[in-house]
Amino acid sequence: MTTFLVPSTPLSLGAVAAGTALLDGPAQGLLRGTSAVGDTSSARTAGATAAALGLVPVFAAAAIVARRRYRQRPSAGHASRARVVAAAATAATAAAKEIPKNGYFPARKTPILDSMNNEGTQAMRRMTVPQLTELADEVRWQVLDAVSVTGGHLGAGLGVVELTVALHAVYDTPRDEICWDVAHQCQPHKVLTGRRDRIYTLRQGGGLSGFAKRKESEYDAFGAGHSTTSISAAVGFQEARVRLGKKGHSVAVIGDGAITGGMAWEAMNHAGGIGSKVVVVLNDNGQVSLPTFYNKVTTPVGALSGTLGNASSRGLGIQDSIAKVETSEGFQRGREFLKTASKTLLPQNLQSAAAKLDEYTRDFVKTVPFTGSGSGGKGELFEQLGFYYVGPIDGNNVETLVEVLSNIKKQHEDGSLQKPVFLHIKTKKGNGYEPAQRASDKLHAVKPKFNLPKDGSTASGPPPPPPLTKVMADALVKEAEADDKIVAITAAMPGGTGIGIFEKRFGPERTFDVGIAEQHAVTFAAGLAAGGLKPFCAIYSTFLQRGYDQLVHDVALQKLPVRFLIDRAGLVGEDGPTHGGTFDLSFLSCIPDMLICASADEVELVNMVHTIAKIDDHPTALRFPRGNAFGDLEMPSEPRFLEPGKGRISREGRDGTVAILSVGGRLRECLKAAEQLESYGISATVADARWVKPLDEKMVSWLAKDHKALITVEENSIGGFGSMVQNSLLEGGHLDGVGRTPLIFRSMFFPDRWIEHNQPELQYDDAALNACHIVAKCLDALERAGVKVDKSVARAIQEA
Repeated sequence: MTTFLVPSTPLSLGAVAAGTALLDGPAQGLLRGTSAVGDTSSARTAGATAAALGLVPVFAAAAIVARRRYRQRPSAGHASRARVVAAAATAATAAAKEIPKNGYFPARKTPILDSMNNEGTQAMRRMTVPQLTELADEVRWQVLDAVSVTGGHLGAGLGVVELTVALHAVYDTPRDEICWDVAHQCQPHKVLTGRRDRIYTLRQGGGLSGFAKRKESEYDAFGAGHSTTSISAAVGFQEARVRLGKKGHSVAVIGDGAITGGMAWEAMNHAGGIGSKVVVVLNDNGQVSLPTFYNKVTTPVGALSGTLGNASSRGLGIQDSIAKVETSEGFQRGREFLKTASKTLLPQNLQSAAAKLDEYTRDFVKTVPFTGSGSGGKGELFEQLGFYYVGPIDGNNVETLVEVLSNIKKQHEDGSLQKPVFLHIKTKKGNGYEPAQRASDKLHAVKPKFNLPKDGSTASGPPPPPPLTKVMADALVKEAEADDKIVAITAAMPGGTGIGIFEKRFGPERTFDVGIAEQHAVTFAAGLAAGGLKPFCAIYSTFLQRGYDQLVHDVALQKLPVRFLIDRAGLVGEDGPTHGGTFDLSFLSCIPDMLICASADEVELVNMVHTIAKIDDHPTALRFPRGNAFGDLEMPSEPRFLEPGKGRISREGRDGTVAILSVGGRLRECLKAAEQLESYGISATVADARWVKPLDEKMVSWLAKDHKALITVEENSIGGFGSMVQNSLLEGGHLDGVGRTPLIFRSMFFPDRWIEHNQPELQYDDAALNACHIVAKCLDALERAGVKVDKSVARAIQEA
């Protein structure tokens, strides 16, 4: 048996022991609070207490030890306790940072917002329209000031300030549910619903989410982050209310981008069919894609944008007046009288025609006499689905919104309107902030200090390495220049996926933006492939989940050579778990005929784009993480074809002690871990699998035969790369222990819990996938293999 001695770490083991005792002792009472074990809100209290006592480093390290301890204990409740400890550690770190009280916009007085005392929306229902209008201005400033600190989504939130104020003033929230589609526009909602004191923590570790989140507030009726879910959720809320005999209302707020998704139409078809009294507010800001207008694209994506149409300011003023009338009590009574009369006086075959006359008359009155009214025949589209269509109206006019919404609410309550309502509003994305109005993307998302002049002092430094998305897009352009059959597809994300770069070079003839419609994007790509083209379908990992059946049934089952470019693989930082790419290796590797590769760096990414461009007999997937290239590698003048199922040895150990097998973006962390192990006298082999499927079974077999322990590392959940390697080891007899000491095998992947929004490096700490965690896993495996490691040393490494 070999003993490896490791130098002591800076973190005092005694201090960590004291911190662990704190968790096991008095702080456990704080962790429990008055709730059951697992209450993370009590844990946050404990974390804040630790911060106040100056024990953040000790508390955080002790939390890591305790979390491992609780996970190792088999008794019930310890998994929940581990989550509590993790929450406490996060809270301790977050509490140590003072929450900013102001941002980078000039200060202004907010008397009406202040008068609400951060206690929710009840006071808004006693305000006058002028007060609500002033409140909207105060909320807009608060959103701008907060986002100048945190960065994140901005333009959409600015566009719905007036709508948000009106909804909370009219409806009895949180009893009445507001379901925000995507919820990237919910910053004004958070300011008004008791979270103003934390609004400067948006998207920060331990702070507010950038999206609606049920566990964050009772006002967040339904969590979001992905698109086109709001109408289905609101219909569900409304029907639950009916079945339980409860009073109230459910409202869905959906954008003109989200409504291009098929699920919205499935939900409206159902709502109209059952006569649900749900209210759907279409926030139409003319930004169907992000950005709508880019390069040679001069019109919003899809035919629906043309159907929704545009309206002049004069036209919206006319429509505001008409909407007030057609949602008024008198108008509805008149409609009901005429309907009743038609049933009494007209024969059966003319009654349906009379019903249609109502729809056509309203549409005619809205459209024909008033040029630029913006109505056109769009109302008929929604009326045919069983909705009562109202609009379009000015969605940035508080007075109009309050009156129209109040009318709709009253008529649903008194029964004069027995169907769902489709309220079409026109808003200006970025409203109230001139720089947003001028920007091509209306400042859809911004970085901190976006409103400050650029600091010229840093201009002389070297430029940062390019984003991996751009590296991929440039490589794809190069492939497409050599092969005119290559085309590219995006689902309303030309900027985020890099397909806008492709479109700039080749134009819309070879670039297809299908709107927020991942299902259609995948099957459309399958059709293109069946038709003889070479489609590259660029979709974030998290959004590819939305097209999974199409990927299986329409692509893989027919073995069509669609190339999937899967960006944002792994953890993605401040956008949190709704946008993390944590499952794709699991749900892709089980599909027959699917080839899957994952790039470890920018050179590998370029080579892999080239490789999948050359594969014409299988569907392929290339995944790569969010972030910039490393910038310290020499890029190839010509890309290299990487043989499927062939990995590489990145670092060869000397003594066959331990091997670390990585796939994807954790390779450098594995190499760092190997360097640390080397300083302790342990020579580790590090390999890059490159391919998840087909797996390099020869390399896996060699690693298993020549090493005492094998560790796999991946940015994915259980059931992915590690499972593929384990199956290969089992089938190869490497774990049987027949004729040799069995290999000690361990897999490192994301834990079975959601990793909350934070800086990426801190997320990977939380997931225990950084170099120090890999070292700890190696030491644990080596001890199992009979390589004696001083326990205090191993513990010190884990705690550090």
